[in-house]
Amino acid sequence: MQRNSLFRPLLLVTALFSASVFAEEAQTLTQPVSKGLYELAYGQSSQQLYVASAGSRQETGGAVYVLNPQSLKTEQVIKEPLKPFGVAIDNTQHILYTGNTRDGSITAIDLQTQKVIAQQVVETRQRTESFRPPQVREIAVDPTTHQVYATGVGADSVVWVLDGKSLKVIKTISGVGKMATGLAIDAKQHALYLSNADAEWINIDTQTHSIVKRTKLDLPGDHMLLNISLDTAGHRAFIADFKQPQVVVIDTQTNKVLTSIKVPESLGVLFNAQRQELYVTHRKAGTVSIVDTKTYQVKRTVKTDGMPNSLALSDKGDVLYVSVKQPSSREKEATQPDTVLRITL
Repeated sequence: MQRNSLFRPLLLVTALFSASVFAEEAQTLTQPVSKGLYELAYGQSSQQLYVASAGSRQETGGAVYVLNPQSLKTEQVIKEPLKPFGVAIDNTQHILYTGNTRDGSITAIDLQTQKVIAQQVVETRQRTESFRPPQVREIAVDPTTHQVYATGVGADSVVWVLDGKSLKVIKTISGVGKMATGLAIDAKQHALYLSNADAEWINIDTQTHSIVKRTKLDLPGDHMLLNISLDTAGHRAFIADFKQPQVVVIDTQTNKVLTSIKVPESLGVLFNAQRQELYVTHRKAGTVSIVDTKTYQVKRTVKTDGMPNSLALSDKGDVLYVSVKQPSSREKEATQPDTVLRITL
């Protein structure tokens, strides 16, 4: 009896550990998709997940993979003549936009016919030894005006404003700083927000397409502010910092830093208003953080099978999707396809 009683605590600990591992595995699903995966977006009307793929380096053109949001199985492949990186959806117009970084262009795809309906070159200047033109990076859609915004990232970044149907360039907003990557829209406030490598927070009026406020953030040290996600009801912006172990939180009414969330260097951020949570990808650490935005504390850390990149949420806010890249270099391309991770929240 005494001997058996000695083993009971050990058996209990083992059982609890096994149960926690099983629960973690049951809440996540990983599916290989294709090489060259970048950003993804959830279609509210189609109830499908769309993932941009630049493919392998040897391939010409790319594709958008249409995935089942439950199984992550590929249901269709929309071929593109160019290599897509960034994506955004206008859910009411059923149009998917892709940013083709290498070709300086934007593509519009009709999700009902799954055909390319428009394509627009926004940067025609050629790269030389002394000049690098801005490259298309992030895309955002204003759901009220159906205008499309895209950042052109470079030493002197720009924002292109395009008509959502024709993709005609309405205006090029210049002078938004060095490596202005992050882009987010608050349609009700007619505000477009940007962040850049100079640790600046820029507010653009979407009615006049002009800069109305430019703030140098009180952030000591070296920073690379990247992607932005908004809490429009709470007047907060969450900004990924690729050089410092933090996510910066901004008050969008005062343009001041509220706090910083202590996490590893980050790439993607996505706020979930339904759960009051923030999701953060850490490319170097290979993890995804789930943060309580009431306390700014990490609730859960999910390990991925590679380098997590982009984020998307289901329409109910109960499932998180992550594109995960496999390690590669200019000298050696990844041998395995990139994956998509599904996390039940």
